[in-house]
This record gives sequence, C-alpha cells and structure tokens, in this order.
Amino acid sequence: MLDPIDTGIIFAYLALMIAIGLYASRRQNTVEEFFVAGGKLGTFSIACLWLASWVGGATIVGGTAKVYAFGISGGWYITCMVIGCSLFGLLFAARVKRRGNEHQLLTYPDFIETRYDSRTRIVATITTIIAYVGFSAGQLAAAGAILSSLLGWDYPSSLFLASSVIVLYTATGGFLAVAYTDYVQFTLLFVGIVIVGIPVAILHGGTVEALTTQTPIGHFNPTNWGVPTMVALGVSLPMSFFVGMDNFTRTFAAKNETVARRGALLAALFLVPLAIGTIWLGLTAAVLYPGVENSGDILSRLVIDIFPVGLKGLMLVGILAALMSTADICILTAAANGSRDIYQRYFDPDVAPKKLFRISMILAATVGIASALMAWRMEDVVDILLIAFTINSAGLFVPTIAMVTGKNVNSSAAFWSIALSLITVIAWYTASAMDVAPVFSLDPLWPGLLISVVTFFGISLATGGKK
Repeated sequence: MLDPIDTGIIFAYLALMIAIGLYASRRQNTVEEFFVAGGKLGTFSIACLWLASWVGGATIVGGTAKVYAFGISGGWYITCMVIGCSLFGLLFAARVKRRGNEHQLLTYPDFIETRYDSRTRIVATITTIIAYVGFSAGQLAAAGAILSSLLGWDYPSSLFLASSVIVLYTATGGFLAVAYTDYVQFTLLFVGIVIVGIPVAILHGGTVEALTTQTPIGHFNPTNWGVPTMVALGVSLPMSFFVGMDNFTRTFAAKNETVARRGALLAALFLVPLAIGTIWLGLTAAVLYPGVENSGDILSRLVIDIFPVGLKGLMLVGILAALMSTADICILTAAANGSRDIYQRYFDPDVAPKKLFRISMILAATVGIASALMAWRMEDVVDILLIAFTINSAGLFVPTIAMVTGKNVNSSAAFWSIALSLITVIAWYTASAMDVAPVFSLDPLWPGLLISVVTFFGISLATGGKK
C-alpha cells in the first residue's frame, strides 16, 4: 500500500486531468476544434501529442516487463517506435499536411477517399474503429491493473476509476483537452522515467556493473526475446505509423507542413532517452527481483520498493500519464470515425455543426465505455495491443503508401485488399484461439499482409491501373 502522500498525488493528478478537460470544453465549439484543435498547434505540441499517443502501457509497463524477462531485447518495442516515427516525419508528414489543407481533412478515411472511393473509405473506417477500440482497451486495462496494485482495490473498481476519468476529460474537452493534458503527461513521464527513475535505480543497485554481472544469462543478447516475434513487431509497428489515424489527425492539427515534419522528428528524438530509462529500470528489476514468474506488474513493485515518498507518487503518476495519454487520443480517433466518417458522410451530410459537435462528444463517451468493457473481459495488455496493431497495419499499409507515392491508383484494388486482409486477420486470430491447426500459430500479420499485397497488385495489374 502507498503512503498517504503518494496516494494524494495520484488522486490530485486524476482531478487535474478532469479539470483540464472541463476547461478545454469551454474553448471549443466546432468539430474542427474538437478533433484537430483548429489546425493551429506548434512543433512542441505536435511532438507531445506523438509521444503521449505512442508511449503507453505497452511501452512503459509492458516494455519494462519484457526487459525484465528477456533483457535488452525487450527494448525492441520502443526502438521500433523510434524508427516508425522518424520515417513518418521524414517521408510522410509534410505530404499528409499538404493534402489535409487542400481538402480540409479531419480523419484518415477522409484522406483515403481523396484518392480512392467511398466504399474504400467505409472499409478503412471499419478497420480503424476496430483497431482503435482495441488500442484504447489496452491502455485502460494497463491503467486499471496499475491502480489495482497501488490502491489495493480489485481490478474492476480500478478499471472503472481510470476509465471514468479518461472518458470524462476526453469526451468533454476533445483534442484541445488532449493537447493540454499531454503537456502535463509528457513532462511527468519524462521526469519520472528519465530524470528521476534512472538515478534512483542506480542508487538502489542498478549500477552499470550490477546490470552487466548480476542479470540472468542472455539478458544482453539483442535477440533474446525471439527472432520471429521481433521481426513481426519490427514490421507491424513501423507500418502502423503510416496507417494510424491518430498520426494523420495530429498532422492535420499542425499549423503548417514544417511543423508537422519537425514535430514527428522531435518526438522520435525524445523517445531515445525514454527507451534507455525503460531498459535501465527493467534490468534493475531483474537484479533486485530474480525469478518472479508474473512480471506484468514488476515496474509497480520496483517503484513502491525503492522510490522515496513523494518521488514515488511522481513516478507512479508518470506511469499513469503514459497510459492515459494514449487512451485519450485513441478514444477520440474512434469517435471521429463514427461522427465524421459514418454519421456525417452517410446519414446526414448537411448536419448542423453544433449537432455534429454534440454527436462527437457522445460517441467519444460511447467508445470509451466499449473500450472499458473490452479491457474488463481481456486483461492482457500486450495481447490486446498486438491484435489492434495487426488489424490496423496488415490491410491499410499497402493502399496508403500507394496513394501517397503513386500517380495512378486503383480503387477496386484498395477496397478488396483492405477488406480481404481484415477478414483474413480476424479469421486467423479466431482459428488460432480455437487451436484449429498448427499453421494458425503463425502471427496473423503475415497472412493478412500477404493477402493485401497480392490482392492490391493483382487487381491493379489485371485492370491496367484503371479505377
């Protein structure tokens, strides 16, 4: 159990997030402000949004657990994020922002339809909603687990508290609330993991000498996590940067092309010390707690045991910030899909702006509740997130790259490649869960990506590039 001071710091942080959401709700009245902050954000704001979205439960909590179990190879997850963020900034950000300005875009399916057609937009919307409910659920599950271990509550009660706070400030404050809270959350995360975390770990046995001599054999083997898993992650995670709707949303929110590009690259730069901090804490835990079978909450145990009162609360708030700042943008992303890409596009094209704004708020709350229910049923954070990453990247990557880099694109090829890939991935996961045959133990990314590539280029060649 925590000291009352540290418990007070956690609840003060949760209250601050709600207050920021309510404050932001009074400064916006349009859908554009709700989803992309009016397209006026600067470089540091964009970088914070990148970091707050991608540095979540799998990165900090799950990443530390993987380092504890497998050594430095557990840092591969965040390394893949550095690669993906850098490539998006260098190759994609300016182009996406330019097209967003030209067509007044708010969402990824908006972007897709500028080169393909409405049916491709529909299947891209469905894919994105499924993936982002999964992303949100993964972060809520991690936040619930952390609060459960810290406060001594049961998991459902802790999940309810975390979900209620996140849904409330996201649904009321929209993208502006996300931007405001992400300033705070990134600062807390960076201070907690890097500036405070590494020195405290060193003082309590996590010296360079101890890490290199007292960790289990193989912990400095760069492939100890397993080559198949690392290869699949090294492909799917960077690909997700090019098809993740929240990446397009924050790019549209930048005030110009230069800011969009620099924001992504600055985020990649900030990820490096976070990767070092995560690896250091994971290795320190391996030195202090050898042989722990369930390493999922090893970071919480490390913080509770070695951090002093006050700093302990600050560190734990930094961990919660990583989880909550990822969940909020994922909830908002799925809500944008529902209001902009489904309701306005197909049910009420002439909907009044204020009505669409209210619908967007309601959908944000609905997505948050659905994600919380998924987190309640599936508690394993990594499993949830891997499903979401695979669904999001397998079918959308090829059509997205083609539309940005190619002169001629085929709408039928895009539609069928996304649709068949989505069906393949879901069917493969189902067959794997039912243990139908040994072949289904293969990661669903590969059959899903293969179907997407073959379908897209097969139809494009068969029709001579015609739409």
